[in-house]
Amino acid sequence: MSGDFQPAANPSIVQTQAARVEGRAHVLVIGNEKGGSGKSTTAMHIAVALMGEGNRVATLDLDARQGTLGRYLENRAAYAARRGLDLPTPFHAAVPLSTLPDRASAEADEIARFEAALEPALAAADFVIVDTPGSDTHLSRTAHVWADTLLTPLNDSFIDLDLLARIDPDTLRIVRPSIYAEAVWRQRQLRAIQGGRPVDWVVMRNRLSSLAARNKRDMGTVIEALAKRIGFRVAAGLSERVIYKELFLSGLTLLDLKRGGGGPSPTLSHVAARQEVRDLVAALNLPRPDAAAPEVAPATAPATPVPPPAG
Repeated sequence: MSGDFQPAANPSIVQTQAARVEGRAHVLVIGNEKGGSGKSTTAMHIAVALMGEGNRVATLDLDARQGTLGRYLENRAAYAARRGLDLPTPFHAAVPLSTLPDRASAEADEIARFEAALEPALAAADFVIVDTPGSDTHLSRTAHVWADTLLTPLNDSFIDLDLLARIDPDTLRIVRPSIYAEAVWRQRQLRAIQGGRPVDWVVMRNRLSSLAARNKRDMGTVIEALAKRIGFRVAAGLSERVIYKELFLSGLTLLDLKRGGGGPSPTLSHVAARQEVRDLVAALNLPRPDAAAPEVAPATAPATPVPPPAG
């Protein structure tokens, strides 16, 4: 069934993950089964923000066929070379889907590919950011098992909210959680069973309108109710701004503009957008590399998850 996240076929990957939470990189998975939610843009900005604080960052792109994050980094390297700039860049690896025809063999192959890319990143970095495709794949499901923090970008519309829950159109009542929400619950339950640190699930409202529209208010009400019901935190994401699309071609982020990385001259709108990025990183409550655990415990991630109600 599409979106039905099952544990990795090889249980050793889960057992190893649970045992190695301490003393390894913190894994931030950016997951959303809908395309166009801004996952790659978000991944790039968080990576540069963390590197700007002196952290070592690695990125993994699990959508190797589309490769948006990989192209973003290629554009960054080319721009830096043309301008003679020393731009902070994460260690990066793409993990392609298996081409083996047999499903079981292909899934085992993808686990091996993912582990081969992840293991050196865990050892060399303080943070590993995993960009997943906008669809359900076994490779994406494997990555979700490893998430210490799961960040789900969500465009501010009821079309995209359908990823998390079915909503009654007349009353805006939550009818039931979606397949993806139930799958994340199972992944968090698995972590608890294995003795791992609870997964901190954060849903960020991307592309918020500056207007106080009815849709924006209704979305806010429903998301807050859903957060309490299935256990995630809500964070403000990135507004709809043309600058994000423009910066992709040069591989820059809004944070590079301040550091003299070139690109367009910063405007007041860019300053406000940079603050959005900083606020998002702060809202994630990511642990310091020298800390044994996050400074702030996940607000709504239960230590022993309970299944989301069906109705």
